[in-house]
Amino acid sequence: MARVAGQPRLLLAAKTALAATLAWYLAPLIPFAEDQYSYYGPLGVLVTMHPTVARSLRVGAQALLGLALGIALGLGGMALARLDMPAGLVLAGIVLIAILIGGFRRLGAGRDWIALAALFVLVAGNNAEDFSVSYLVTMGFGVVVGVVVNLVVVPPLYLRRASEKLTELRATVVRVLDELSDAVAHARLDDERLHAAVDELGAVIAAVTDDVAQGDESQRINPRGRRHTGEQDENARRLAALERTSFLTRDLIDVILHMDAAEDPTLTSTLRDDLARAIRRTGELVDAPLGSKRAPDLLHAASDALESYERALTDQTAAAMPQVANEAGAVLALRRIIDVSRDFV
Repeated sequence: MARVAGQPRLLLAAKTALAATLAWYLAPLIPFAEDQYSYYGPLGVLVTMHPTVARSLRVGAQALLGLALGIALGLGGMALARLDMPAGLVLAGIVLIAILIGGFRRLGAGRDWIALAALFVLVAGNNAEDFSVSYLVTMGFGVVVGVVVNLVVVPPLYLRRASEKLTELRATVVRVLDELSDAVAHARLDDERLHAAVDELGAVIAAVTDDVAQGDESQRINPRGRRHTGEQDENARRLAALERTSFLTRDLIDVILHMDAAEDPTLTSTLRDDLARAIRRTGELVDAPLGSKRAPDLLHAASDALESYERALTDQTAAAMPQVANEAGAVLALRRIIDVSRDFV
């Protein structure tokens, strides 16, 4: 079971199959519902089963609300049809209203079920009332079965996966800083490559943010989550720091590219080495895991390297002063990255 739990998609598929089977066999026992509509039980399971218990509960409730609204519209349409209103006009009116109601975002997943449920009720014709009760009750039963199975059978918890993704983001930031350091040291700034690195950081941040959000969601309404509150808090801190560090890294790349494009006279060979060293030491600091014993030494080394670069800048001649804004931007970005990392020392 532990191996299955480590494969989120496989676990979800197995639990969905189990819940759908239970709903199918138990649906005939539901009061106020006809046996011929038992297949709506597994359908309720399929609607409900999601990677987290909290999302299963939310989506299931939204779907039932949408169904109830759609059934109410359908029954209203049947009442109009029995008053000899043209069937085409009734259908058009019901679909129009259903789509308009579906525009309310707070209905969530329920928006997609309003028009569908209304049409099903209209199709049921003279059996609309019995069908509506069976439809709603049996679907509701499937939703309950899905939520219970998702809660009881290895409720998913994705905090560890979120932590692993955060580690991947940190590795990406460190790699970009290392590449930038080498490019500065050897005066080989490749615009396309560095802009590609900026785009990569943005994509990785977006993916990791989603994973961390799913990890937080998986802890809610989850008995397994109570033992991992500290891990959730740690992930939130790491995400905030790495988001900031990634942004500042992209800002640093832009500043250095402007320095190179402007053929900045202050960017001499010696200063290139000083700047490259400051970037490299900052990357080593970012690379330090949370709680690392080496972190204080790495923080000291990064701060010293940046201060050396700043001192070298102040020794430049007055002729270089028109370009000082670029250097100030580089210093500021590096200092902020160091300050963000300081919180983890």
